[in-house]
Amino acid sequence: MITSEGNDASIIHPKEHEVDSIQKFRNRKATRTIVRGALVALVAFALAGLASAQERIVEFNGGIGVQTLTGVNPDGTVKLNVVRAVNPAGPWVIKHLDARVNSNGHITVNGRGLLLAAGNGIGTNAGASVFATLFCGPATTPTAFNSTLTGVALDANGNFRIDDVLSAVPANPCTTPALLIRNAANGTWFAAGIQNVEQE
Repeated sequence: MITSEGNDASIIHPKEHEVDSIQKFRNRKATRTIVRGALVALVAFALAGLASAQERIVEFNGGIGVQTLTGVNPDGTVKLNVVRAVNPAGPWVIKHLDARVNSNGHITVNGRGLLLAAGNGIGTNAGASVFATLFCGPATTPTAFNSTLTGVALDANGNFRIDDVLSAVPANPCTTPALLIRNAANGTWFAAGIQNVEQE
């Protein structure tokens, strides 16, 4: 067995070697813990920044299909169901609509059952494609923010999904918001969103 007798400074007690190894292990473990902590903090900071950049400013749950007319004028002419200066399409129904708009302009819309409600094509999608328009501001002078105008095609059941960035970043808050689902062919509106006023 090697002992510490003599003057050779290179001779080390086994216990001293064991203590040195334990200390090195502890130092490596502490370093890994510090690095992990720093990485966790960095990820949390990045996620917080992302959440801030994508703060939800308006949400819609439920949809209203377009009714073309709202009544008759005294002179016998009909009153079209014009919303935010956008003319209505023929009668359409929508089964469900869910939409969210974030403060960075990102919009997602999920629609189901957007179908014709009149005429020989009743119950069909009429081969239509749709885009979304968010309106903010006074009803008589709103600012419009559009998803891609070429739109997305309705499937056979009238279902569609829009995942896009609006033509400009909306105001935050978006006052008196209105969301219209519109015909990509001529800009008329098919359906409107019902605002979720209880969003957090």
